[in-house]
Amino acid sequence: MEAAAHGTPYRSFGAQGKHFLTRSHTGVPDRSVDGPAAWRNADLQNQVDRWRYTLTEPDISELLAAVGGITSSGISLAEVSRENFPLPTLSPKIRTWQDEIMRGVGLKYVRGLPIDNMSHDEIDIAFWGIGHHLGIPGAQNPDNELLGHVTDYGESADDPFVRLYRTSANIRYHCDAADIVGLLCLHPAKSGGQSRIVSTVTLFNLLLESKPDLAARLFEPFRMDRRGETRGDDLPYSLIPPCQYADGQLRTFYHSDYYRSVERHPGIQLTDDQRAILDFYDEVGMEPENHIDMWLEKGDMQFISNHTTAHARTQYEDFEEPDKKRHLLRLWLSAE
Repeated sequence: MEAAAHGTPYRSFGAQGKHFLTRSHTGVPDRSVDGPAAWRNADLQNQVDRWRYTLTEPDISELLAAVGGITSSGISLAEVSRENFPLPTLSPKIRTWQDEIMRGVGLKYVRGLPIDNMSHDEIDIAFWGIGHHLGIPGAQNPDNELLGHVTDYGESADDPFVRLYRTSANIRYHCDAADIVGLLCLHPAKSGGQSRIVSTVTLFNLLLESKPDLAARLFEPFRMDRRGETRGDDLPYSLIPPCQYADGQLRTFYHSDYYRSVERHPGIQLTDDQRAILDFYDEVGMEPENHIDMWLEKGDMQFISNHTTAHARTQYEDFEEPDKKRHLLRLWLSAE
């Protein structure tokens, strides 16, 4: 398995990002990109059985047995692998999930993980173990955080060094730096906090149709604010072409908030074309016919492709009790 290049069964933050951003490119498409990833709301509503799955009792028993094997052996989360987290009958199903995520509609929504009957450590192991069967898990920052905690830390969304997932604020459409992002809901919010998903293939097709002069600009680099995640003499931004196209596949890395906030750095300003593209993606992506909203309940898992979808989150109101605050676990995966 390629993941063990640095001696662990998961990818480093840098290796995972490099893998994700290394996208083949042969040229700018001059017509709409077809395929199941080019969906609208009605398409997903008519194909619910394709992207939604509820864990069965045998699935759950197998998962709990694998978790028990890890906890009884004293293996740490970082040492969990596909080999020591066996899922004999569930694993083949999970591999079909990856196919749907990477080559289908770009989404899999899985319900039924019995987290109320599991400890925090057992939940972490279960989610991380599922990740090993879905792809190659990776660290989420240079500090080797394996599972991200998406909750309100009381930080200000106006602080340019704060990652917005650590607040309760609205987050505009974006992708994460991994092939697949997974979320597991531990506690939903009191109100709000819906997960909003849009097809970036559909957004490109609509831009090409209505503003063809702008479409080619997506294949040239944009500056993306690094939000303080720099070392030494690093630039305060990364240069990333949002779109790459090859073999009939359009792969997109979109990050509205961080493409926009790069203007906080001296001497940097978005071009008119860049601003028009960001406004188009954000505004057209918010039209009800173009996106789907999901309200994740306890034990629900959502896995989406960062190549063909972008996700957003609505602002939310939390419970006052600390043990009821909105809390999701986040998993980043490389597809093999």
